[in-house]
Amino acid sequence: MLKCLLVSCSLFAAAPALAQHAHGAQKGPNGGPMEDIAGVHAELVVAGESLTFHVLDEAGKPVDTTGFTGSAMLVSGPDRKTIQLAAGGPALVGKAPAPVAKGSAITLLIRTAAGKSGQAKFTAP
Repeated sequence: MLKCLLVSCSLFAAAPALAQHAHGAQKGPNGGPMEDIAGVHAELVVAGESLTFHVLDEAGKPVDTTGFTGSAMLVSGPDRKTIQLAAGGPALVGKAPAPVAKGSAITLLIRTAAGKSGQAKFTAP
């Protein structure tokens, strides 16, 4: 009984930490999935071969991506492609060699102008 109580209390205490980065189910202002990465929020929007990662601050306002660098690893079945992203206003943009299939795994790697780097995983909508 004491073991059960300790496990329950520890899970309850850890819940806020787990909830901090649970953006995956959350939609961004452009309708795509959103994740926390390198001190900003990134929202994935896919249209055909185009991958657009809108970059937002904590308040949900667009961030100028000048000085950002990034790439996306696209995995669809056995195929893996790395796509270089170009900074363009409030987004990082890249083009896949073929239309992005729904359900493809996409890993975003970025470095901000301030030098923070990170990665986030998405599933293509």
